[in-house]
Amino acid sequence: MTFKTPSMRLTALLAALAATTALSACAPLLLGGAIVGSSMVVTDRRTSGTQVDDQSIELKATKRINDLLGDRGNVSTTSYNRVVLLTGTVLAEPDKAAVERAVGGIENVKSVVNEVAVGTAASFGNRSNDTLLTSKVKASLVDAKDVQVNAYKVVTERGIVYLMGRVTEREANRASDIARGVSGVQKVVRVFEVVSEAELAELQPKPAPPPATGKP
Repeated sequence: MTFKTPSMRLTALLAALAATTALSACAPLLLGGAIVGSSMVVTDRRTSGTQVDDQSIELKATKRINDLLGDRGNVSTTSYNRVVLLTGTVLAEPDKAAVERAVGGIENVKSVVNEVAVGTAASFGNRSNDTLLTSKVKASLVDAKDVQVNAYKVVTERGIVYLMGRVTEREANRASDIARGVSGVQKVVRVFEVVSEAELAELQPKPAPPPATGKP
């Protein structure tokens, strides 16, 4: 099927995501970072252990930040391969530094990228626009065909798009160019772990061995 406009492609992508969620009762199988179910295979370039660490880091970071700030800010955390991106707002500069120290002290955190702004919290309209921009960037990555969309994590805050992932320099440049071309994106910030083409080949899922025939 051919979609004539970007908005039609975005609508189709969101519908597909909704359908995937609705079918979650089919219990897809998770094997070494690859989800296998129906006709879809979703790969992740992190090990399964690292994925668990990232989820744990995000939970611990959220609790620490809430305990530290109370109602003095609204900070989001995104952990990818144990690198934590902080976005959102706080009311004062000391709070920004305190949040970074608190998150940096969590077990298994390798580094913290502190993109927290000092000022008033984003409005509901800003947050809604950021959600839409994230969806549009992801849809554009899907449309591009020459990048592996599951290799990227997209975070948007106040029109600034943050790109995370383990990618080659070529993939980093291509995804950045795609994101910059999305209407409404104010700026693109790269929070990539850049790997060589040889390292990328090692990260790709290996084909399953052929089944045994039972013959000697």
